[in-house]
Amino acid sequence: MNPPAGGGTESQTGPHDPDSFVAAGAPRGAARAAVVALHGRGATAQGIVNLLDPVARHGVAFVAPRADRSRWYPGAADDPLKRNEPHLSSALGVVESVLDRVASTVGVPRERTVLLGFSQGACVAAEYAARNPGPSPVVVLSGTLLGPTVDADADRYAGDERFDGTPVFVGCGADDARVDAGRVRDTADVFRSLGADVTERRYDGVGHEVTDDEFEYVDALLAGLVGDRDPG
Repeated sequence: MNPPAGGGTESQTGPHDPDSFVAAGAPRGAARAAVVALHGRGATAQGIVNLLDPVARHGVAFVAPRADRSRWYPGAADDPLKRNEPHLSSALGVVESVLDRVASTVGVPRERTVLLGFSQGACVAAEYAARNPGPSPVVVLSGTLLGPTVDADADRYAGDERFDGTPVFVGCGADDARVDAGRVRDTADVFRSLGADVTERRYDGVGHEVTDDEFEYVDALLAGLVGDRDPG
């Protein structure tokens, strides 16, 4: 695709640069849906674009921002939020900036832009979405909301904004040593409490990886967004 406008660092606030990303797939004018994809710790933007190759289809643009030093925040998912600052706030700002850019320069509105993340990127995607309920479908792969506990009553999730049945997928391997199963369940419950249409799946015998079932879910979701068929 033609890269969205950008290239400078004028809008950068914090360690992550919202103007640094990989773009692939359908160009402006041909894109009917988009995926904003957040890579995991130690991975790359190009890596997650490559990971999503099985769900690439005509009419879908992919935009993957790069984390500074290949990490969105330095600590653990269950660390106190302040311990992961200013990186966390900067990461959430990057998500907001890229979603806006996809709408303004690629021409895909938020209701047809999927916010997806894997591992640490999934944690950032979940945290952004829970703080900013909206029309973008959300896919959380092997990640959870952040902080020592996952609590639907957390002040940062409170307010008048709610999902209006927006699809949210939360998936994780049952043998994933990096992601606590209880936090995954609590993360799904937070999104339910916020009015999302939650699909929660846990895969026996699977570690820290993306499953064929998860690819199939994303593929069906994108098919529905571009009008090929209804989302599964």
